[in-house]
Amino acid sequence: MERFPARRTLLAGVAGAGAAIAWGAAGRGVADEWERPVQQGSVDAEAARVKQGLIQLRRDIHRHPEGPGQEQRTAGVVARELRAAGLSVSTGVGGHGVVGVLRGSRPGRTVAYRADMDAVPPTDIVGGGPAPAHLCGHDVHTAVALGVAQVLARLRRHLSGTVVFLFQPAEETLSGARAMIDAGVLERTGVEEIHALHCGPVPVGRFATTAGYGMPGQDKAEVTLAGPDAPDAARRLADGIGELATVALPQTPADLERIVAEAQTPDGPLARFVAIRARAQEAKVSVSYRCWPQERYLEVREHIRSLAQSYPGAAVGFPTAPFPAMLCPEREGRVLAHHLRRTFGRDAVTTLHAAFPPFSGEDFALYLNRLPGTFTFLGVRTPATPITRSYPHYPDFAPDERAIDLGVRAMAGWLAKRTHQAVAEDR
Repeated sequence: MERFPARRTLLAGVAGAGAAIAWGAAGRGVADEWERPVQQGSVDAEAARVKQGLIQLRRDIHRHPEGPGQEQRTAGVVARELRAAGLSVSTGVGGHGVVGVLRGSRPGRTVAYRADMDAVPPTDIVGGGPAPAHLCGHDVHTAVALGVAQVLARLRRHLSGTVVFLFQPAEETLSGARAMIDAGVLERTGVEEIHALHCGPVPVGRFATTAGYGMPGQDKAEVTLAGPDAPDAARRLADGIGELATVALPQTPADLERIVAEAQTPDGPLARFVAIRARAQEAKVSVSYRCWPQERYLEVREHIRSLAQSYPGAAVGFPTAPFPAMLCPEREGRVLAHHLRRTFGRDAVTTLHAAFPPFSGEDFALYLNRLPGTFTFLGVRTPATPITRSYPHYPDFAPDERAIDLGVRAMAGWLAKRTHQAVAEDR
């Protein structure tokens, strides 16, 4: 594994020298041009130059899906593109993770941006599948992050601070973030906050912000029954545990449409929920469930134990601690929503007031447990198409590629704003 680049403090000596070249209006003009922070118009212009190349990159990654922990080729593509853009690059971080560091020309804050690289394994595709496939949009996430790196590298002379790009493996197994954190990536780079986009089932051109909400965690239980009627008892117990659910997992496109609408409804039916699946097999009941808020996991565990106690000899086990929910800070989320509305227009932003129950856990939660930041859904739904074409893990998932340019423009402008020293004024 290559070493992480050492963190350095960059002085504004060049800007100072530029200001000292001459006194008067001409000298001030040179200094003002140098000292002016990154402008959204400049971001948009540079994004237009790299747009077609990013679409081709996304298609290349899409044609070569690699499952969790197998992202060797994808990591190679990412490292190549980051080096070409002039970033310092470290590979083999927490597996096949790649870290790119872009230092601006002026002092500022250190902000991270995360993109996940792995494809959906066959067992996690709705209805199953023959092989890993990019049905969660991680190919889009990777292309967007590379685009942000390219755009900000081209604007380096106006960029304050440092942007750290984390290209993460194994998100689908909820293990990649932990591996990168354990490798010391946050401490070594001195990251102060972290941000991410995720493909979502909202119209292309729109962003769904998550201030105060996010993604549910998940928990699992196993109950083993005894006695000659154990298989029948397991089926009855599974039915009883299933009744703990307050929302049903979606079965049809209409269910998905309803869930997306309810998630945008303040104090709606998804503000608090339990989504649960209990399956009986022989003398065993396997349970997986997701809750919001995550404090409900303790409540559900007690209910499972209570139901199992009515079956003599039943043994209840919880293999691991619940995986934490991803709770997005409210302050940063609101500032981002304001930034996106100012950049793309008021109608370009919708606000989520709940977490989507059918989504599995999201290991970006582990970063947000350590740092402030944002996690935003990038609309990838093409108008007049079935919702399953924009809903992750469905076999016909086909994100609208116009979202790549929108994601680049949004996040490049946002990260430049967050690294700027004056960002404290927005807090």
